[in-house]
Amino acid sequence: MATTAQPRQERLEARITKSQKTLFEKAATLKGTSVSQFVIASAQEAAVRTLEEQQIIELGRRDQEIFVNALLNPTSPNERLRAAVKRHGYNGTNG
Repeated sequence: MATTAQPRQERLEARITKSQKTLFEKAATLKGTSVSQFVIASAQEAAVRTLEEQQIIELGRRDQEIFVNALLNPTSPNERLRAAVKRHGYNGTNG
């Protein structure tokens, strides 16, 4: 994930275990980057993924509410729908 060209002005500190540091160092080496760059890129990817997942959940919930509301409170058929029913000869009993 590409970072923007904005100058870095903020600082983030975290206390980690020795094994976490070793893990991050090994992964950064495999990626050919510094530990700081690796941690920043990984955290950014995780943050974006988390926000996208939340948005999907929210959209899904909103869509469910709209669907249920449409089932529970159907609108009256408009003139186009009544004309289509008449045109196709549907009377509610034929399938």
